Amino acid sequence: MAGSSATLSSPFFTDVHRAMAEAADTYLERLGERRTELLHVILDQRRYPEELMEAMASLGVVGAMIPEQYGGSGAGLLAVAVAMERFSAYGLGNTLAMLTVMDGLAILRGGNEEQRLRLLPSIAEGRLKLAFAITEPDAGTNSFNIGLRARHDGDAYRLTGEKAWITAVDRADMVLVVARTTGREEVARAGLPRAFGLSLFLVPTDTPGMSRTEMATVGIEGFSQFHLYFDDAEVSEENLVGEVDQGAAVLFEALNPERIIGSSLSIGLTDYFLTRSVQYANQRRVFGERPIGSYQAVAHPLARIRANQEAARALMYSAAEAYDRHAPSTVVGTYANMAKLLSSENAFEAADRAIQTHGGNGFVADYMLIQMLAPARLAKTAPINNEMILNYIAEHDLGLPRSY
Repeated sequence: MAGSSATLSSPFFTDVHRAMAEAADTYLERLGERRTELLHVILDQRRYPEELMEAMASLGVVGAMIPEQYGGSGAGLLAVAVAMERFSAYGLGNTLAMLTVMDGLAILRGGNEEQRLRLLPSIAEGRLKLAFAITEPDAGTNSFNIGLRARHDGDAYRLTGEKAWITAVDRADMVLVVARTTGREEVARAGLPRAFGLSLFLVPTDTPGMSRTEMATVGIEGFSQFHLYFDDAEVSEENLVGEVDQGAAVLFEALNPERIIGSSLSIGLTDYFLTRSVQYANQRRVFGERPIGSYQAVAHPLARIRANQEAARALMYSAAEAYDRHAPSTVVGTYANMAKLLSSENAFEAADRAIQTHGGNGFVADYMLIQMLAPARLAKTAPINNEMILNYIAEHDLGLPRSY
């Protein structure tokens, strides 16, 4: 298996980025055949191996966006993306690590100093894993419709409501929950912005009054998704992240990094499919002695996917680099959304083409292609669907009227 096709040749890559890439490559190459065993655990047992979680922590991936004074390296988002892409190139992408990095960033940007000192070192060391809960059965893409309420009660808050499609709650120690502290009707009557009234809470997964049921979903291989139910669940006031009613501002700071890391996973997954396609096309012979890879009907679609992969990769790296140098959010957002769009569509095309290249063997489980079709397809829908990505580009980059 060839791994990642990325070369860190752009001028904005530093020795820190190259060291992260080399560390990830060395670890993954040393795994050898163990990589296939771990992939079987993910695909067959639907369990992401703990040793890979620990590796991402020890390599500094999870702590790369956390400053040194809080136990991280401060290497930045580009370093995270470079490493995540390499894991994903072997089919070993880690959604829980992405969520933990995202939530850690929310704590860093929106939390108080006590929270940073209490939580960030544990995140950087891999001892504290975080899930994220925003989606509800009646509030998917439109997050402003969130109905889960948080009622202030003395030195605590009591949460009541429901969340859905929440990933890896069973593997996480805490969940960053988006809740309403001011109702939508009150916000509308007062003429306040739609984003007002949302607050963020770090809720331990063993909190009394919070329960969960597993959803029968596929797509996030190695992790399950859950309905979460909050029945007057008490959360300490010290676990409120940011100011009351102002959680959206903190949340939006973490959404661009989520899309950038998600793009890195799709770009790496494209390598996973391309590697298998090329290997098979170089070996498989149907008519005479020439391998099927010599047929343009096989070669040209793969070549186009490779070209589009580099385009998506350049956008993703540009978005991460812009974020690390604190470029305006409009610049970061444009690059991040474009990268998410191109990388997810190209990854799904790569999955489809890999199956087509393998013919009937593409549907044989031992080739580990058909099982990866769902995760490739999911990237077009989550964490936000590509139609909303196009809305963003049309409105914020092209200057067209808002359509929703």
